[in-house]
Amino acid sequence: MRIHKVRLGSNEIRVVRPAPIPARLALRDEGHWLSMHADRGGAEQLVALWSLAARSAHSLVHLPIRANAAPNGVVSEGLPTSLDLVLLHHSLQFPTGSWKEVRARLGTGAPQVAETPHDDFRDESATASQRRLHAAHRDHLRFDIAAHTLFVVGSSTAFREHGATLRGLVEEAPSHMHRRRNAGHCCAELSAGPWSRPRTRRNVPTLLHVQYCADWHA
Repeated sequence: MRIHKVRLGSNEIRVVRPAPIPARLALRDEGHWLSMHADRGGAEQLVALWSLAARSAHSLVHLPIRANAAPNGVVSEGLPTSLDLVLLHHSLQFPTGSWKEVRARLGTGAPQVAETPHDDFRDESATASQRRLHAAHRDHLRFDIAAHTLFVVGSSTAFREHGATLRGLVEEAPSHMHRRRNAGHCCAELSAGPWSRPRTRRNVPTLLHVQYCADWHA
């Protein structure tokens, strides 16, 4: 990965980018929902970077993937907008309106090696889903869009709970069609909370649909 540091006023912004950039990972705003497509390698990279976001409360994790086209055969309603992805801890209180300026000043960055544990996300997705239904629950993800970028903002707990869902996709998707021959595609759905809101106050969809694409044809 590469580490970038940008001065924004009196604050230094630390941005982490994967190296190489995931080639088979595409994100789009479909209007009514957000969609992501990933092959095995792209999904594994997404889980690793999601784990990094859960562990690194002082960095923006940036996936510059809006130039990546969705696989052939993907049908959309209307004209979807391709997006980059940024994962960040809510304690940073990063003003998303400043992202375009920060992104333009990133430069080449400094190379660095980082590893995340394979078992970083415990299999607690069912328990976490029930917990998120309670009104007192506060560890929700938050979605925002600025400068053709989807921002996924949350606490370490929120990232870990939803990370378990993404890890499940990586582990189960390769054998999905063999186990369920008449089933449709294999996917995971991540929602910004609370559940009762179909869109955020800034009119961003609160559903991110991540679809596994075993045979990615560009």
